Amino acid sequence: MSATGSSNTVRRPSRSGLAVLFGALVSLLATLLLGAPGAAARTEPTTSGATARTAAPATTPTAGPAAAPAAALTEVTGFGTNPSNLQMYLYVPDSVTANPAVVVAVHYCTGSGPAMYSGTEYASLADRYGFIVVYPSVIRASKCFDVSSPQALRRGGGSDPVGIKSMVDWVTRTYSADTSRIFATGISSGAMMTNVLLGDYPDVFAAGAAFSGVPFGCFATTDGSEWNSACSGGTVIHTPQEWGNLVRTAYPGYSGPRPRMQVWHGTEDDVLRYPNFGEEIKQWTNVLGVSQTPAATDSPQSGWTRTRYGSTGDRAPVEAISLQGVGHNLYAYGMAARVLTFFGLDSSGPGPQPQPGACKVTVTTNAWSTGLTGSVTITNTGTARIEGWKLAFTLPSGQTITNGWGATYAPASGAVTATNATYNGTIAPNASVSIGYQANHGGNSGTPTAFTLNGTACTVS
Repeated sequence: MSATGSSNTVRRPSRSGLAVLFGALVSLLATLLLGAPGAAARTEPTTSGATARTAAPATTPTAGPAAAPAAALTEVTGFGTNPSNLQMYLYVPDSVTANPAVVVAVHYCTGSGPAMYSGTEYASLADRYGFIVVYPSVIRASKCFDVSSPQALRRGGGSDPVGIKSMVDWVTRTYSADTSRIFATGISSGAMMTNVLLGDYPDVFAAGAAFSGVPFGCFATTDGSEWNSACSGGTVIHTPQEWGNLVRTAYPGYSGPRPRMQVWHGTEDDVLRYPNFGEEIKQWTNVLGVSQTPAATDSPQSGWTRTRYGSTGDRAPVEAISLQGVGHNLYAYGMAARVLTFFGLDSSGPGPQPQPGACKVTVTTNAWSTGLTGSVTITNTGTARIEGWKLAFTLPSGQTITNGWGATYAPASGAVTATNATYNGTIAPNASVSIGYQANHGGNSGTPTAFTLNGTACTVS
């Protein structure tokens, strides 16, 4: 791809054709590290030296940095704080929507931003749905992302996560992107970085999808090494609370909503062993405050086992897909579309919001001397799909909500309304959503006795 003067002549790579699995890794270090995915590739390379140029994008950007050309992979330079000298590649479709969503697609070891563009379908899906794709690219010799250093494992600590956050900020400023619809996905090293980004910046990312990764903090080292053999071998085992604490320590004091997580893993992964899959589930169910017992289990494709935690719908707090007999090179065409379904980006937006014909609420509390946690499960027992919900109830006298998950709660006492989060607003018929809250009490630790969902009274059990 090249551009000179004002002509902006762009050669756009083809998206057709299947690719072969990446074979031998490019160096001994890379052989010890993480492999490339077995994905399809476009046949024509892009020019990596093109910087962002002023061109009229399909949506008018805000005043500030020059926008990138539409429908062309473009390198953006000078995008902000970038302590590890990452490169930023950007894809903006011709059909970019106003206030678009943003997907950060993070490459594997030995890969690059352009390789991730060529080997996945996110750009073609962006053409269909109008979101923007950011492709971070590592320049260090291993071409692996830093998911190990103390700097990388805390918010604003430095290294690669800070540079990626700057890329997101640049896109948000330039295209007036929707800050409630920022997502991350990655393969192998990129999957590990997806875990790190969601831990470091829970206020930035709405959800993530990690293909063949490890939990946040699993790869931590203090000697400057990029590799953690215990983690890669699947021998780093923690309790859910311990894994959750690692995430919470990355941003001390943060009490806002946490991003949802989708994880994928092959049972025969010989690079990042399969036990890491279970440890990721333990971590993110704890972080999101949902049960480790699946709310739903199915097999969307032969050899796949999908479990959902916290609710049964497409946007459950945690979704995990296990691929029987599959190795580390897990990613294949068609999977990105499933990622978009989990993100909620595979449509132009929610339709009309029908009132539920019937609903059921199950509520329990777990109390101690001056506090309690309340767990609420909302089930749509009607025949219409719910798109957006408000659950109204009255707290017993003396109770005040101090923290909540799965919804926003207002006011903190008395007659409370819980409003759906961005990820769980849809409840299909016979599907459920689980939410919860923490509250102080003055002696009465009872549960609310009546609930209405979008104005309709629910049965309570």
